[in-house]
Amino acid sequence: MRSRSHQAFHGYQMTYASRTEEEFETREANRSQPRTGLAQSLLNFALSSPLWKYVLVPQARANIVKTAESNGVRWNEALEWIKVQGPWDGQDKMPPGVDYPEYYLKPFHAYEEGNINWGAAWEQELAGRAVGARNFPEYGPNGEDAFRSAFDEALDELGSVVPQDSTIVDMGCGTGTSTRRLAERYSQAKNIIGIDLSPNMVVVGKRLLELAPKGVDEGGPWVTTIQPDDRIELKIGDAATTGLPDSSADVVNIGLVVHELPTAASISLCEEAHRILKPKGQLWLTEMDFDSPAFAAQRSNPLLFSLIRSTEPFLDEYADGCADLRAYIAETYQDVKICAATGRHYALIATKPIESRNDVASQMDNIIDDRRFDADGSYAVADTHLKTWETKKN
Repeated sequence: MRSRSHQAFHGYQMTYASRTEEEFETREANRSQPRTGLAQSLLNFALSSPLWKYVLVPQARANIVKTAESNGVRWNEALEWIKVQGPWDGQDKMPPGVDYPEYYLKPFHAYEEGNINWGAAWEQELAGRAVGARNFPEYGPNGEDAFRSAFDEALDELGSVVPQDSTIVDMGCGTGTSTRRLAERYSQAKNIIGIDLSPNMVVVGKRLLELAPKGVDEGGPWVTTIQPDDRIELKIGDAATTGLPDSSADVVNIGLVVHELPTAASISLCEEAHRILKPKGQLWLTEMDFDSPAFAAQRSNPLLFSLIRSTEPFLDEYADGCADLRAYIAETYQDVKICAATGRHYALIATKPIESRNDVASQMDNIIDDRRFDADGSYAVADTHLKTWETKKN
């Protein structure tokens, strides 16, 4: 028998469809709890002190580079190659009328300038390979392929639909790793538009499409082989104000983005997605899941969590606010479904209603079909992620 758990946040109410009361109780017991008390105060102090700049950030950066190199990702070689593929100087100009939100100016991912610098752009795809290796260490340098395939399979399970001659919008595309994958996976799409606030990221992404380098496994200089595709357009801009026409997109993808944002900014992305989606168009959201036992346990340990939190300034807010985000989605979209993709990540699909939300509210009931947990309440996918202190599977 399926039961329903109700949660209300900031005026939004949603209903989770759970298989059993046991599942719901186990899930609630395992989920990440808001961080309070002395431990949180000490962590906040450390992250706002010189300790952040001179100890935690270098340690976090060294760990991700070591992970890459230990798993066969040639970080240092690829970095030296991309650095000389410019010219880069003077190419990082913002289009007229596009401004940086305040949150975007924070230090981020071990870069004091956040994402608005060449180092972050040169290294984004290298870091992506390292993150993949951490999540699927048995695949070594190809861990990112397994990682992204897990999201693809989860979206398929939830009923992803890409019509013929469709338009896909990839919000927060960075250098275009996810945009290129969408183009490769959906040959029936007519346009794949990637949007990112960092001019550095977009310029590097465009240059990679021009260069079309081979990956090291094919004798090339880059960490993966890149196929040029005329359907791809990478644009500099704020994904919360895309400037695209109303009801013009068939799919909006937001992949591994909202954990890097304040909750209000994440909701703004979903509002913009709703505006530009056609009726019956789909929102795809893939993210870290702090309801998973693995992330909940990591977050409960201030020392271990400080290593990841040191380069992710909004991670605590994301963990505490992701329920608010899903509540907003349940209020605004219909046929909302969520499932586990890895042992610590989820995929979510939501459909834009044909009619306005007010007209069909009584039919929709704000239900989220939650498939992340098995009948006994355990997370549906086993966790394969390396331990925080590990760089390679022994």
